[in-house]
Order: sequence, then structure tokens, then C-alpha cells
Amino acid sequence: MLERPGFLWAAHYAADERPVRSSKKEGVARRYPPPGTVPGGHRYILLMGGKDGQAFADPTPRRLNENLPDEDRRMLSLRAGETSNVMIEHARVLGPDAASRAPGAPPSPCIQLGSYVYDGDEEDLFAWYAQWRLPSMTQIPGCVAVRKLVSIAGWAKHGILHEFTSAAARNEHFVDHERKRHPEKVEWSDRITGQVIHQPGSPNVAQRIWCAASS
Repeated sequence: MLERPGFLWAAHYAADERPVRSSKKEGVARRYPPPGTVPGGHRYILLMGGKDGQAFADPTPRRLNENLPDEDRRMLSLRAGETSNVMIEHARVLGPDAASRAPGAPPSPCIQLGSYVYDGDEEDLFAWYAQWRLPSMTQIPGCVAVRKLVSIAGWAKHGILHEFTSAAARNEHFVDHERKRHPEKVEWSDRITGQVIHQPGSPNVAQRIWCAASS
């Protein structure tokens, strides 16, 4: 795919089996779709970056896979619970460690990827990201960047991709930073996250196992 016009980079990640999670107010639990309604695979994540959404349109990912050589299609058939989304980036902020990744390079060694639909007031969600969550990430040590995504195709309508220099930095500085340093924002955040319906496994914390950029 990196040999095709419009593709910039690819990165493969293995999700942590038991990532460190932020503490939650009692009674606020993550929500997921009913079993069997959305493919459940989430242990590995393949991210691909393009110049824009059109890079993934001709052919679409499904059609591209169908036209691969027999050996490639045989390997892809071994995947279980596969799900995919084509998303575009509508907002990005840079963290204190943005210089650790060269411009245009694949995402950082550690990511946290959330993919979900939202059954609350989407203007409230929009405001929360713009007025609080994204600006707050610019102050988190170890944060490289955060990208807010919206879907063109696939089950999840929203995506949020956090990049960190390492899992250790993420666990030390990001987990519970709001409850420890900005308790005045907790009620708003709990209201937002309580109305999120996550894709299975989301939010995934994952470590990069391979990456490449187009030549």
C-alpha cells in the first residue's frame, strides 16, 4: 500500500492486555455494543496514513484486499474479528515531546486509540474536546500529539489518537492527571465519557512493533 499514490506511512501495534486505566467515579463504567454486533478483534492495530481520505477510496480497503495475490489473501484470512475504519483528522494538538517524532513520520512508539459512537449531545462532545481535553494534552509530559478523528466509513463515528514517547510516560503523567490536577473538570469529563459506546477493546493502549514511511 505504501507504493500506492497518496499513502504516507504505516504502523503496526500490539495492544497491551491489561493497560493502566484512569480511575473512574463510582458508577461510571465504559459502555460497549451488545456482543456480536461489532467485530471484537482489538489485539493488533494497523494504522495507515494518507494525504487525505481519498487515498483510501480507489480502491477501497476491502476491494484492495480482494485483488491481492493468493498468498497475501491467505495470510489476511487468518485474522479474527477484523474491523476497520477510514477516518479523517479534524483537529490536532502537539504535546511537550512533539520534537521526538519527525514531521510526517509514523505515529509514536506508544499510542492510546479510542474509537466509538456517541449517544449524547455531540455539540457538548465537540466543545469538550476543543475547550478542555485537547488543550490539556499540550501540558502532559511524554505526550507527542493528539489527533481527533471522524469517520468516513466504518462502525465507529469518532476516533481519538493519543501519541506518547513510551507506555511508562503515558502511565506516569497521563493516567489520572485530570482527577489529581484539575478536579473542576471531572464532572464534565464523566458526563462525556459516560455517553460513549466504545468499539471492543477501546480505548486501546498499544506498543509499536513495526513502521515504515513511503519513499
